[in-house]
Amino acid sequence: MTTPLLSLTWTDHVTGRQGFLVVDRLVRGVSSGGLRMRPGCTLDEVTGLARGMSMKEALHYDPEARYVPLGGAKGGIDCDPRDPEAYGLLVRYLRTMRPYIESFWTTGEDLGLTQDVVDRAAAEVGLVSSVQAVYPLLDDEAGARRRLADAFAVEVDGIGLGELVGGCGVAESVLTALDRAGVPYWRTRVAVQGLGTMGGAAARFLTRAGLTVVAVADIKGTIANPAGLDIESLLAARDAYGTVDRAAVRPGDRELPGDAWLSVEAEVLVPAAVSYAIDAANQGRITARWIAEAANMPVRPEAEELLAARGITVLPDVVVNSATNAWWWWTLFGDIGPDADEAFAHTQRSMRALTDRTLTRAEADGTTPRAAAHAIAADRLPVIAERFGLHR
Repeated sequence: MTTPLLSLTWTDHVTGRQGFLVVDRLVRGVSSGGLRMRPGCTLDEVTGLARGMSMKEALHYDPEARYVPLGGAKGGIDCDPRDPEAYGLLVRYLRTMRPYIESFWTTGEDLGLTQDVVDRAAAEVGLVSSVQAVYPLLDDEAGARRRLADAFAVEVDGIGLGELVGGCGVAESVLTALDRAGVPYWRTRVAVQGLGTMGGAAARFLTRAGLTVVAVADIKGTIANPAGLDIESLLAARDAYGTVDRAAVRPGDRELPGDAWLSVEAEVLVPAAVSYAIDAANQGRITARWIAEAANMPVRPEAEELLAARGITVLPDVVVNSATNAWWWWTLFGDIGPDADEAFAHTQRSMRALTDRTLTRAEADGTTPRAAAHAIAADRLPVIAERFGLHR
């Protein structure tokens, strides 16, 4: 495991809370990775996330595309985003990190933070944009920025396109695994942990593909129905943090403890909330055949080994949730326009190819999909470094 190029720990002078920035590597002098805010966030967590971003960028490398992968990075703040002091803390963090954001770290929403909140705080500290470090790499900066702004203004059924593409990618990874196994969609049940941006969109796309979502979990607990939940009603009843108003629960739905989603009868589990949700202690409760990591690092390595021994496949985060980051760059660099149909088609095509490539490599190597994805990324990094320059 390599040492990151840059690792910073910041202590807020007002609250005493800590924030972190880790730059795993730079490509063409720039790195990419969101900013998360959650209680208990640690430097080790952010380091792992930054490393994962390097993998995601490399996995989406296409020598024929305009989008050129960047290095991997990540930011983190140890605070509950619901805390009254959270926004002020975010502003002070971004003010401190401003030189890095201006120079080589492009960032955006992640767990606990929405893009509009990041944008508002970034403007308050005098940043042009949270991704301004990439602007010098663009052939037509004005046109690219206008294209991305137009894309963020697109709504589908009242939900922003930027909130949907990640879940579209998650769903396509699951559908690819089902297709390879010859499992019909209509016979596949899904449990989702977290109904925020990623989990909510994944639930929507999977339902519309014909799968049945039988359980969703949020901070209040698990809502379950073996006959299937009304996902659209639950999505409409969410607050800004993905918590569902229980007034939307139907008579046939059951309210269960928060960790009940692990053991419901389902073929697919989609952890889309916090890191480290599945560990060696609770993995034995899982009977699903696939786990699709919509969140970053939700399955601990020791749990993944035990799951693999029981024949349960973990579709890794570096593949499954990589579409959101890629969509930003596909749009900004001009591979796609600010159009929902074009964005979804490109996401579906790219994620299906990437998932299929990963699963094929795993079968050929006799290893896990995560190890296969890392091997594919490792094969590509020297090519990217030779063509564009890579700094560790």
